[in-house]
Amino acid sequence: MTITLDTSPPLTPDSAPATPCGPAIYFDGTCSARHDVKVEAVADGLRIVAKRPAGQLLDEWAYAELRRMSAPDGVLRLSRCGETLLARLEIRDPDLIGAVEDRAVTLDRGGVGERRLRRKIVALSFAASVSLFITAIYGVPELATRLLPLVPVSVERKLGEAVDKNVHSALDTQHLGSAFTCGYSAGELEGRAALDRLVGKLEAAAALPLQLRVDVVRRPEPNAVALPGGRIYVNQGLIDQAQAPDELAGVIAHEMGHVAARDGTRVVLQTAGLSFLFGMMLGDFVGGGAVVIAARTVLKSSYSRHVEGAADGYSGALMQKAGGDPHALGAILARIVADKDHGLAILRDHPETKDRIAAINAIAGTGPTAPLLDVAEWSALKQICAPLPPRDATGGRTK
Repeated sequence: MTITLDTSPPLTPDSAPATPCGPAIYFDGTCSARHDVKVEAVADGLRIVAKRPAGQLLDEWAYAELRRMSAPDGVLRLSRCGETLLARLEIRDPDLIGAVEDRAVTLDRGGVGERRLRRKIVALSFAASVSLFITAIYGVPELATRLLPLVPVSVERKLGEAVDKNVHSALDTQHLGSAFTCGYSAGELEGRAALDRLVGKLEAAAALPLQLRVDVVRRPEPNAVALPGGRIYVNQGLIDQAQAPDELAGVIAHEMGHVAARDGTRVVLQTAGLSFLFGMMLGDFVGGGAVVIAARTVLKSSYSRHVEGAADGYSGALMQKAGGDPHALGAILARIVADKDHGLAILRDHPETKDRIAAINAIAGTGPTAPLLDVAEWSALKQICAPLPPRDATGGRTK
């Protein structure tokens, strides 16, 4: 039997393993001041010792209490579990970091768990973004369509009033102010009366649940636009293109079809998103930028072929009911698309004009018709936008 004796000399204070230590930055959690400290990794925890005054013990943290915080590579940022103060410790010395990780067995070694958590957060954030995108593309339009029948007419009218303020200013690019709307000056009143008579015949035949507000504005494009709530703007350029009162009436009846189907309200809700939808439910139409988005949506909206076809069909049926010519809408569409200056621009977002005209003629009846206005009324309506006086040197209108 061989006995091996340990002949190594006993440990002395000079030969005992040195306590790992190194510089660190300490925040005590009571203020934002940083403290340059020395950290000692003793047997049961970390001793945080001030450099000035040298040797002053600031705090002691047990290894079991340590929690790793998010930090850049090469930095060990620690806090204490259950600590009410926002105290933290930042260590950059790699030897001291290794010593702390060796002794604190419950600590996330190397930040593996922290990085895994960050990757999980990034993945969840990406999934949430994709979900929001899909909801915006498919969910919001479907939600708006389903809720549209539940929106009271009074609420839709308020929506139209809020949108109208922005639409009016957007259309008035020359800043004409009150002169932008035709039919209210002394020389335009007869034209306004003729327009009211024409619209009144269409309204009586349509029996819509809301009253229309139709105005002619000084815009050269042969166009008309319907806002939520029954507001319709007719451009002066459209009246210039019309050769008969029933052609103008056919276009207005088409826009009334959009009003009856609430197309403007639906497209606003679909485009402006959930924030505007919830605002509408709460009666708040002017908060934030949602109403601006809604106004731009109405002005730039391009309805689908199905929606435009339905409005054309509504126009033909309404013109028949009012006793006008249901083919007149097709006639003015053909003339507009042939206009080299405005035709392509005004119809670029609409279905093929030839197909639309063919469909209008196919659904329209062939019974006897009579113009919705007489010659004198139509002549007055054609003059509803009297020429404006020239501007003076200050930019105002001369008398």
